[in-house]
Amino acid sequence: MNLGPMEIGLIILAVLLLFGYKKLPDASRSMGRSLRIFKSEMKGMKDDDVRDKEPAATTPVRGEIVAPPAGGDLDEDARAAELRAAELRAQAARARSAAADRTR
Repeated sequence: MNLGPMEIGLIILAVLLLFGYKKLPDASRSMGRSLRIFKSEMKGMKDDDVRDKEPAATTPVRGEIVAPPAGGDLDEDARAAELRAAELRAQAARARSAAADRTR
């Protein structure tokens, strides 16, 4: 099916009549944003697939307590400081959670 200039003109006229000239820039802008988000999500999914095939990295999750490497054992003071820091992070997370619950 070949569209000639007359058919294309009628389609553009119908779109203008349906949506109006004021709404078309907003509609095209939101369409562009949606396509950018979709593309970035698809790229993220591909990156996740690549990461799944690679050996797992030992990057700690935020708030996770990680044991020191076998060769570099921490002394008592450093271990106590790490434990205290983890407790403070957990306490701050609980406080944020409680504050969020109060605002609801």
